[in-house]
Amino acid sequence: MDIFLQQLVNGLVQGSIYALVALGYTMVYGIMGLINFAHGEVVMIGTLISISVATWLIGAGVPVALAGLSGLVVAVLGCMGLGWSLERIAYRPLRGAPRLTPLITAIGMSIVLQNLAMMVWGRNYLSFPPLLPKVHFEVAGAHFTLVQLVIVLVSALTMGGLLLLVYRTRLGMAMRATSQNPAVASLMGVNINRVIAAAFVIGSALGAVAGVMVGSYYEIAHYQMGFMLGLKAFTAAVLGGIGNLAGAMLGGVLLGIIEALGAGYIGELTGGFLGSHYQDIFAFVVLIGVLMFKPSGLFGEKSGDRA
Repeated sequence: MDIFLQQLVNGLVQGSIYALVALGYTMVYGIMGLINFAHGEVVMIGTLISISVATWLIGAGVPVALAGLSGLVVAVLGCMGLGWSLERIAYRPLRGAPRLTPLITAIGMSIVLQNLAMMVWGRNYLSFPPLLPKVHFEVAGAHFTLVQLVIVLVSALTMGGLLLLVYRTRLGMAMRATSQNPAVASLMGVNINRVIAAAFVIGSALGAVAGVMVGSYYEIAHYQMGFMLGLKAFTAAVLGGIGNLAGAMLGGVLLGIIEALGAGYIGELTGGFLGSHYQDIFAFVVLIGVLMFKPSGLFGEKSGDRA
């Protein structure tokens, strides 16, 4: 039981990160029908920006907490600008093209961003400066750190704020209208270009927050870190029902728990045969299972392809 509770805690932390990244996929897909495979690289760049800013400020004598907060703010602003640029330069000119064209473009932008990050930050792993004290807690035999607690709380607050934005503001109403029928929304006075750009910007901001969380949790970062994280977050979005905000949140948490149980609890039962070295297997087994038995996801609805 102790192993189960410990892996449940670990899965909740990891799932909170997946959920934030999955929301970026879901927001863009819900409005445009586009799977933005470059989103994982946006998260990666947010992590690297935060590392650079925080490390420089700490070296200049700035208090660690202020340096970390500054790194987060700069990362969010930088990723928002990057998300806007991707939509404006790479995707908007292809809005009327066949659906395969922007998908290939997204994969291409992912490769471009990876190589740009490699040129700026290098090939080596970068150490993320410790921003929070090494405080440990224990509840019912499960151990967790202050960093893990902050990750879960910040993720919950961020996701709650996003739901309020989507369902309680004029911008959110415009997003939902555009998702339902862009042509009719345009006739009703909604600026489609502005709404789509806002979806990219908000999704990229969430990705930056998730990137800082990943850096704080693992204390390292690399120019290729966004690839696998992006694939897992996409799996979480598909699990919950891509295009559905609540589904992306639940899918991320469930995927994190499934991974943690597979790597820890099930690994223990199998004598380590299915342990942490094979952790990624569980995410893609979930993806295959969802695509086979419930392609619309847990909260998705069956619908015909858009014209």
